[in-house]
Amino acid sequence: MGSLLLEIGTEEIPAGYIEPALKALSSIISKKLDQSRLSFEDVKTYGTPCRLAVIITNIADMQKTICTVVKGPPENIGFDKDKNPTIAAKKFAEKSGVSLSDLFVKKTKKGSYLCAEKTEKGLETKIILKDILPNAILSIPFPKTMRWADLDIVFARPIRTVLALFDSELISFSLGNIQSSLYTFGHKFMHPEKITIKTTEDYIAKLSAANVVADINKRKTLIKNKISNTATSLGGDILPDNELIDIVSNLVEYPFIVSGKFDIKFLDLPDQVLINAMREHQKYFTVIDKNSNVMPFFVAVNNTCANDMGLVAKGHERVLRARLEDAQFFFNCDINESFDTWVEKLKGVLFQAKLGSMYEKAMRIKKLADFITKTAITVSNTKDSHKNVISEDYKEQIVQAAVLCKADLVSHMVGEFPKLQGVMGSIYALNSKKSDVIAMAIKEHYLPAYSGDQLPESIAGAILSIADKIDTICGCFNAGLLPTGTYDPYALRRQGIGIICIMREKNFSFSLKSIIQTSINLYDMKKDNTNEITNHIFDFLTDRMSNLIIEEGFSKDVTKAVLSSSADNIPDAWKKVQALEKLKSEPYYVPLTVTFKRVVNIIKKSAPIKTGTDFINVDTNLFQDECESTLFSAYNLAQTKVDDNLYHGLYSEALHEIASLRDSVDNFFDTVLVMSDDKNIRNNRLSMLCNIANLFGSFADFSKISS
Repeated sequence: MGSLLLEIGTEEIPAGYIEPALKALSSIISKKLDQSRLSFEDVKTYGTPCRLAVIITNIADMQKTICTVVKGPPENIGFDKDKNPTIAAKKFAEKSGVSLSDLFVKKTKKGSYLCAEKTEKGLETKIILKDILPNAILSIPFPKTMRWADLDIVFARPIRTVLALFDSELISFSLGNIQSSLYTFGHKFMHPEKITIKTTEDYIAKLSAANVVADINKRKTLIKNKISNTATSLGGDILPDNELIDIVSNLVEYPFIVSGKFDIKFLDLPDQVLINAMREHQKYFTVIDKNSNVMPFFVAVNNTCANDMGLVAKGHERVLRARLEDAQFFFNCDINESFDTWVEKLKGVLFQAKLGSMYEKAMRIKKLADFITKTAITVSNTKDSHKNVISEDYKEQIVQAAVLCKADLVSHMVGEFPKLQGVMGSIYALNSKKSDVIAMAIKEHYLPAYSGDQLPESIAGAILSIADKIDTICGCFNAGLLPTGTYDPYALRRQGIGIICIMREKNFSFSLKSIIQTSINLYDMKKDNTNEITNHIFDFLTDRMSNLIIEEGFSKDVTKAVLSSSADNIPDAWKKVQALEKLKSEPYYVPLTVTFKRVVNIIKKSAPIKTGTDFINVDTNLFQDECESTLFSAYNLAQTKVDDNLYHGLYSEALHEIASLRDSVDNFFDTVLVMSDDKNIRNNRLSMLCNIANLFGSFADFSKISS
């Protein structure tokens, strides 16, 4: 058993490339070891801007030897009538690498065949690694790659060294013009000398002595502690920012911390502006007081330690001052302009070449927001669950916010700091004496901006966010700008997930399909396939919903069954899945699905009457057996209770009422012949089964459930 150390020394790799590259490298080598029949134990990755490394422990010294039985020609072809081997047998033995005497006959269902036992001896691990490692290095995926010199290989940045060590022994191979070796380098500026590595255990310790913290997690922890201590010495705390920690930790090999200050006059700027100016352009950490207000200090993480760190701080301060001077100038310009001016300027800002201007988009958002506010916004599990809870005044404020939500895109501040879109609009709205509702809606309508981002807190923000996102999705589908594979330039998948998460979080029970149809109709594109596009978008969003539900641990068949009938009401869909998943633990669950499938199968094969319609008339005068009256009475009682339970959000109770019909349905099938020779009686019985199927279908399509 031995340990493998592979380090790829490079020019500085972009911070965002490092951790995905290490994850890929670990996965690639692990798979190649498995495929090569080499067992191993633990895989750990290490990385800095100038190196990608992996250490794998307890790798077997040799491949496992495997024995396989190879089938050859039939016995009557391999041997002649005197049992002597034929040319076919000799060729088979030669091909299998065994002697004729080692061949044996094996009887199978198809007859007797000549067979040979083939033994493949394992090779030494170091020989296998010689092939695996260069291929693994060049298989690492990067968003962008480059070539250098006159070499054929590509990588994120030029490769300078390759350290390859297995149990104190060099794994020798070449990569372009680079020969693998037993050495690496320390910190590029603090310790640039060559370092020889003799064992995998030496690696971390020797790099640490050379001012390199190779373990990314340890480097993050070190940065957190150092910047926190620095902020404390300034009388404040670091504004929490794990994303910036991740970025900065992959910009340095060892963190050297320096603090600086800026003129208190800049504190007149909104906190978000100060934070963004420090964070986005300079990668500085913001210092806040106990009330979470920005203090006139910042903390920077450097990759080198200068003789005079005070001089370094002065340099940071000069750079930041220039950024803040610009921000102050832009802010002062913006507050002297009106929203009406900005809204008019949106006519000259392109949303998308096929979809018009940002002004046109804002007007569509306004109409969509108005449509949503006039649709039932529900509060779950109450007697008023279908009452519209939005006041007329609140509706008017939502519509006003819709008109203004994109206005800050033409402001000077957002032009300089694009990530402040929405945030600046909210600040400017308050400065213009707009209501808190309008300001919050403008700020929140971009949420969620990325996977895992927070959702809008206000109803107004949630409605605008849905309107904005559905407009983008419908517009892109209308124009044929669809996501394919990993290609999704307009982030339609993310926006679809955002819509679903918001509607579920806020318990918005309005029809998903109705908002899609309304959005499509707001575009002037004259198309004959509007219904087809609507269904395409609905299926697209249903797929997103299905993935989210399954990710929460619910079974695929239950999810599919519910969404087949209830995807139009997003909050209901989740609650029905939960209720149906809970029912799976009941002993009558499987018999219930069998019963329903039996009902549906009979209707599909025989009935001219279609399920999925409203109540289908049943003539009680045509009943010939008591079981028919019993079933029809049970159905009517269950239907009343199911409708009432569904109306009040009592999904488990509704499902149990549906399940209560099973015994009556089974008795009906056992007692009467559905397909009676009398046409009227037959159709009457089928009509009753259609009503029962529709009642089941109001909850889920049980035919899609595995049983």
